[in-house]
Amino acid sequence: MSKRTAEEGPAGARLKSGGRPDAMDIDDKPDMGEFEDEFEDEFESEDEIIEAGVDGRPDAEREAEEAAAMDVDNGPATFIVGRTKLDPGQTLAPDPTTYRMLHNLSTPWPCLSFDIVRDGLGDNRTVYPATMYTVSGTQAEGSKAGDNALLVMKFSGLSKMDSEGDDSSDDEDDEDEDADPILESRSIPIGSTTNRIRAFQARPQDASRPRVTLTATMTESSNVLIHDITPHLASFDNPGSVVTPQQNKPVSTIRAHKAEGYAVDWSSLHPAGKLLTGDNDGVIYLTTRSDGGGFVTDTRPFLGHTSSVEEIQWSPSEASVFASASSDGTIRVWDVRSKSRAPALSMQVSKTDVNVMSWSRQTTHLLASGADDGEWAVWDLRQWKPSGTAAAGKPTPIASFGYHKEQITSIEWHPTDDSIVAVAAGDNTVTLWDLAVELDDEESKDTAGVQDVPPQLLFVHYQNQAKELHWHPQIPGALVATGEVFSVFRTISV
Repeated sequence: MSKRTAEEGPAGARLKSGGRPDAMDIDDKPDMGEFEDEFEDEFESEDEIIEAGVDGRPDAEREAEEAAAMDVDNGPATFIVGRTKLDPGQTLAPDPTTYRMLHNLSTPWPCLSFDIVRDGLGDNRTVYPATMYTVSGTQAEGSKAGDNALLVMKFSGLSKMDSEGDDSSDDEDDEDEDADPILESRSIPIGSTTNRIRAFQARPQDASRPRVTLTATMTESSNVLIHDITPHLASFDNPGSVVTPQQNKPVSTIRAHKAEGYAVDWSSLHPAGKLLTGDNDGVIYLTTRSDGGGFVTDTRPFLGHTSSVEEIQWSPSEASVFASASSDGTIRVWDVRSKSRAPALSMQVSKTDVNVMSWSRQTTHLLASGADDGEWAVWDLRQWKPSGTAAAGKPTPIASFGYHKEQITSIEWHPTDDSIVAVAAGDNTVTLWDLAVELDDEESKDTAGVQDVPPQLLFVHYQNQAKELHWHPQIPGALVATGEVFSVFRTISV
């Protein structure tokens, strides 16, 4: 990764008044007249001359004021979002000048999990108002559990923030910039809380056939539901189209798990579709989709974790490799071709639950993890050695941060920048980090509060009950996070 240094502002040098000039040496001559002192009315004696500083005030007065202003140790503590408690009646309001885009959208029930669906509107989009498609699952209250559903959603009218004097090239293409955001949805009843949902677009061998958009939903009931949401997505942009009750039914249901779970991931390297699911018993199953559309679950599970599997991630570069994170504090790396169904690598990376994990798409030997104690870390998989070898042992992360004091609930690498990471935590925040920023020795001595606020921290976004986040793969810098509401935003930092 490229390296950047934390920017250091120029230190202001104090201006002091110059020394007084020496008195003129004038010979006394009897024929020389007396000079007229044009200042005699202003200064009657040397004792009355007061030497002033650059702003017209005595140096001592000005210096005392500067010292008081710079005395941060004795001043009020820095307010840190997510850590500093608000006084009764206080609320947080975002600073609009720090966002390029910011919208909050509500659903009938909160959603624990969601995924972004790629669309045909183009990559690297910078035109506003923006449009995006997502799918999520609801978490209805106990007595209303029967109302739980999948929500296939279209967000449109996502305008940019007003910014005076912004003459960027993006403005030339913006249309209806002040449009209000619109949330349209199609509901698929499932009658159970969604623990985790992931979307996948199957690529048929016959290029003339349209892509199929599938979702896999880990539910509270232990069943894994697979739906084809292609007609639901098409209905947003085809007036008059109707989604039938038959199209709301799952195309397949995986019943191999005996306990509910949260870990699910589609492989991006298998065009037809290959799915991994993990449950609270520590059991992982592999399900494969054929070109004909059928699903087959291998009954031989992957076993090794001693507690619940919290996260699964397929390798972005090796089609047979995946990693799993568990509440047993380990991350394990597997090869689906292994007949033993045992992990190839197993590393203890935390003393607490490892809740979430993200594999870098740009630098595929980097893996980020987030734990229950609020720490998140980055690991170089090239340093991990198989168990039983002389080099095996507890690995050392190449970076780790304890900024968050509550559990990490989501983590994801930026899709195109291998130094940017987004993190969601139980302290009601979403933070953005730049791992390319380094702090040298001089800065570490001079920077106030560096232990509390690492220089790699780019941005803190307040998100009540933040649960999950994703970068939009086609709108650079755009993030969507779910919690009490959906927050769609892009900061000026990324």
